[in-house]
Formats: sequence, structure tokens, C-alpha cells
Amino acid sequence: MTDSVTGAGDGTRAVRAGLPEPVKHEPTLPGPVFAAHFHLPGDPTGPYTYGRDENPTWTHLERAIGELEAPGRDDVETLVFASGMAAISAVLFSQLSAGDTVVLPDDGYQVLPLVRAQLEAYGVEVRTAPTGGDAQLDALDGAKLLWIETPSNPGLDVCDVRRLAEAAHARGALVAVDNTLATPLGQRPLELGADFSVASGTKQLTGHGDILLGYVTGGDAAAMTSVRRWRKIVGAIPGPMEAWLAHRSIATLQLRVDRQNANALVIAEALRDRHEDLGVRYPGLPGDPSHKIASQQMRRFGCVVSFTLPTRARADRFLDALRLVDDATSFGGVRSTAERRGRWGGDAVPEGFIRFSAGAEDPQDLVADVLRALDESSRPAASE
Repeated sequence: MTDSVTGAGDGTRAVRAGLPEPVKHEPTLPGPVFAAHFHLPGDPTGPYTYGRDENPTWTHLERAIGELEAPGRDDVETLVFASGMAAISAVLFSQLSAGDTVVLPDDGYQVLPLVRAQLEAYGVEVRTAPTGGDAQLDALDGAKLLWIETPSNPGLDVCDVRRLAEAAHARGALVAVDNTLATPLGQRPLELGADFSVASGTKQLTGHGDILLGYVTGGDAAAMTSVRRWRKIVGAIPGPMEAWLAHRSIATLQLRVDRQNANALVIAEALRDRHEDLGVRYPGLPGDPSHKIASQQMRRFGCVVSFTLPTRARADRFLDALRLVDDATSFGGVRSTAERRGRWGGDAVPEGFIRFSAGAEDPQDLVADVLRALDESSRPAASE
């Protein structure tokens, strides 16, 4: 895929993103800067004063993410955080105060109910509506902020970001999109009209299941100043090693995303074509309820597939029978994972609901493992 504005493809941009100008005898990607304080004689001016406020390693990573989320734009700022939830909280709590109204999805990430309770404790009115069918449109009147999660996690519903953003802006509301599942190679919310693109870099952005990271990218200078101030107040900052590892990982983002997304589609097709109805969801499937809108606003459809087995016991047997897939939470890693999502209790999903994250293994091996595990799990244990 090539960007028509700059002429750089996704792979080229990912490999080069955020790198400093070359200097003779210096590394192409400087190592992590471990510093709580910097030499600062006289007035406290300049880019680096104290380790909670800025760090050169963050700067390179923030530039890299900004170049992926909004290529060619100089008016966009990115801030990195200690986790995805730190980034989400920074937008919500920096933009909202007592008496304000926010619209959240009621089928989003399972920590959002906890966020709702905290917002309401602070006097913020919280309205919720499903992601599918652009249902959040009906809750926008009087809102200060609209929070969109598309595709939704874990149900994989999709909404029309441009339509919702236009409607929200017409009512004076800001718009934030959780772009975790899509990644900036799959979707660019700012190009679709959003004010913020927020994501957990823990997932596919870094891709190895060994870093906690979050970020906020935005084009509204005043709003981003508030987000930056919130980060300073709460100190929700990433360590320099995590930031450096994240930047290093971004170089392979396009390679990983294309392989994992292709694997997800193959898995989804195999599940769809199976003799039992598994309620398979994947935005990349032509028959999926999300496909039409997703194909209009997404450049890639993600690495997550969901399906539902008839019982909790069947789901547990399936997960136990897998050999190439780890039973683990989170998603987006190079090693495939799957879990029975209902075990956490925060998602409105059936007990047998499986969230499957396709890794970078050979597709034929993954499909064989999944189909074998389904066959084995269809035979009840002797104790049942």
C-alpha cells in the first residue's frame, strides 16, 4: 500500500518512522536515555528538563507513531503513556469535568465499566450505546466527548467514524477513537474526522507481548495541551527501555500486520465453512455484518477473529486442545493466542465466546491446529 501524499508505502514508513537525521558515527536508532534529570543551568527552557515531562527516547517514538497515524501532517502531536488505559484515562479525564456528558460504547473494552463508574463519581454524565449501526448517534445531544471503539473489542462491530465525527462536531463535541485493534496501518481516525486517535501499544503495534504502552495522537493543540498536562500530573509515563523497544518493534509492523491479518482471514474462512454454526465475526469476511463499513474506512481488517462455542465446557476443551495457540489474554502478538473472554466478567458475551488473535505462524499449521482442536473438543469428557 502506498500513501498518495508522500509516496511512501507502509513498510517504508514503518521502517523509517521517527528516526533522527543521520550523524556520522552515531547509531541510526539511538539507544534508550535513562535520565531523571538533565543539565539545566539558568532558566528551565529547552526540550528536556525533567524525566517525568520529556525524554529523548519518547520523542523518537512519538514522532514515529505520529508519522504512522497522520502521515504528512505537521499539526499533529503524539504523547506516549505507560499503558493503553493510561492513554484512555488521559483523554477522558483531561477533557471532562463535573456536569459534562460523554458517550461511550456499551460493547467496548471490559475496563470501560470501571471507567464509567469513576467518571460518574466525578459528576460526569455517561451515556452508552452499541457500536454497530452507528447507535451512538442517538446519544450525542449535549455531549462534550464521543468515545468510539471500532472495531469493538471483543465483538468486532464497526461504526462509520466519519459519519459519527461529523454529527458530534455539529453538536460541539470532541471525538476520540480507540484504534488499538486496527492499528494505524489499518485505520487512520484523524483522516476520518476524529480529534484523537488513542491506542494500546501493548498489542499489535509492538507485537511481541512484552511491553505495556499507550499513546494519544491528536490535531487539536488545546486539547492535546490538556492531555499533556494530565500526563504530567499523574506521571503515567513509559520507561525509556519500553519506549525504545516499542520503536524498534515498529520497524516490522507492516510485515507483522500483513501476515497476521492474512492468517486471521484464513482462520475466519475455515471457521465459517465448518459444519457447525460458530457465529464467526471478522470484518474482513465479505459476509460479516461489519464488512461494508469496514471496507470503506479500513485499509486492513485486524488480526482478531471471534466465534462462539455452545458451552463454557466446550470452549475450555477447545483451548486445552490447542497446541500452537497460547491461552492468554491481550492480542496482536506474533504468537497466536485465544481465550474464553467471559472468564473476565466484564464483557457482555456468551460463556463459550472465544477471542482468537492470529499470530505470524504458517497459516496451514494454524488452521490445522484450530480444526483439530474443534474436533477434539466436540467430544465431551467422560465426566460430563
